[in-house]
Amino acid sequence: MLNVRVIAAAIALGFAAPALAETIHVGVTISTTGPAASLGVPQRNTIALLPKEVAGQAIEYTVLDDGADSTRAVANMRKLIEENHADIILGTSTTPASLAMLTVAAETKVPMVSMSASASIIAPMDAARRWVFKVPQNDSLMADAIAAHMAAASVKTVGFIGFNDAYGDGWAKEFTRAAGEKNITITASERYARADTSVTGQVLKLLASKPDAVLIAGSGTPAALPQKTLHERGYAGKYYQTHGVANNDFLRVGGKDVEGTILPAGPILVAAQLPDSNPIKPKALEYIAKYEAANGAGSVSTFGGHAYDATILFTAAVPEALKKGKPGTAEFRAALRDAMEAQKNLVMTHGIANMSETDHNGFDTRARVMVTIQNGAWKLLP
Repeated sequence: MLNVRVIAAAIALGFAAPALAETIHVGVTISTTGPAASLGVPQRNTIALLPKEVAGQAIEYTVLDDGADSTRAVANMRKLIEENHADIILGTSTTPASLAMLTVAAETKVPMVSMSASASIIAPMDAARRWVFKVPQNDSLMADAIAAHMAAASVKTVGFIGFNDAYGDGWAKEFTRAAGEKNITITASERYARADTSVTGQVLKLLASKPDAVLIAGSGTPAALPQKTLHERGYAGKYYQTHGVANNDFLRVGGKDVEGTILPAGPILVAAQLPDSNPIKPKALEYIAKYEAANGAGSVSTFGGHAYDATILFTAAVPEALKKGKPGTAEFRAALRDAMEAQKNLVMTHGIANMSETDHNGFDTRARVMVTIQNGAWKLLP
């Protein structure tokens, strides 16, 4: 457990430290071990870079590892709220675990900002989701981009293989819709588990359907397995992945087998390649500079950017929330939720958010770019 205790800057001026009830407690549960570790580790590393004070209030972060296990994620969330008196929860790294946490957010009336992709975490809006926000791009937004690229590349048929959990389910649903709108036929649909070490059976079925392209709906390093297996079996069509693979660990594990892969990603992935007119570029470069100064050149990850964006969101809401109550109170937590929902034109590393009562992600097409893998690196596509 990483426990970061920070005293407000006012101490340096000789003032008394704020009382514990006036410290904003941020609880974090992420997947720093297990099959989603390539997502959770950069998120954990980002926590060390987060603001230590906002609007005159100290911030205390408590970080727990859930290992991508839904039961542990829920237990962590309860512990962070009941024992650490969290005013807000950041996490978790995976869709299934985030979905399991929704009821706790509603039950305790503690706002939560998920770092997982599926739109099902925040939609359709209901009593539980009212307390939940999400900073990664929705799978629906990214599925539209993939289908549009396929259509422009004259792809008529696609084989689909995705995780056998809520992430894969969400992508199967959204891509089926998006592909249908572009008159693209899905020739086969297969699933596999995040921890699987072989997908030969599924790949043989994909190959038998003879698709023009294959879409792999996985995240982190486990998403490389189907692509490597397809290469071993000689598949020569186009390869597409989701934004769940946008980090250097995927490049490392995939090696030459992922060359030429096409995927949608947040602008932060290719921030230096963006035109200077892009309003997201300065914020993305700011985060990259901070992260690489602490963790080494080339170490930055889009998944760490989600942790940074989650903090941009909640800290932007703090000044307004403080008008309604003090940290540690139900009034403050409710006001924090309301103030996050009211955010407009909030620039993050992945996009520009305009929240509303029915949309707790708030991103539009500015939150995505199309990229490919060229010579082991990410390259922005026109």
